[in-house]
Amino acid sequence: MADSTSGAITVAESPGVVMATIADLAAYPEWVSAVTSVEVLETGDDGRIHTARFVMDAGMVKDTYVLAYDWAADGMSVSWELVEGQLQKSQHGSYVLTPRDGGTEVVYELAVDLHIPMIGLLKRKAEKVIINTALGELKKRVEA
Repeated sequence: MADSTSGAITVAESPGVVMATIADLAAYPEWVSAVTSVEVLETGDDGRIHTARFVMDAGMVKDTYVLAYDWAADGMSVSWELVEGQLQKSQHGSYVLTPRDGGTEVVYELAVDLHIPMIGLLKRKAEKVIINTALGELKKRVEA
């Protein structure tokens, strides 16, 4: 797997509220600017989404892909892996939540490999933009 990029933000809500927002994948098109649709493919006996198909349109970058999720039992983290994608050949990501005074620190880690070659520096820069945008949108959604 490729090197990953990470970012962090503090959200003025409890970890439970933050994770509930992260876990509501079907609502992503309402607040994640690049995601146009999400289809839940499989839900486990625990009620958590195990696989979902995303349609992403970020201007010049468009992709349809399926992610498989692994939810931590303590509700403080979630990770995912790419199952299939058109533009992406691999994706690994995670959110890790840590309680902080009056809120929650959210750390987002992401590594993406594409079917088209891309210079590592440009890829890291793109991942950083994705992470910063996602964290900002998450904070706005949770604190709204």
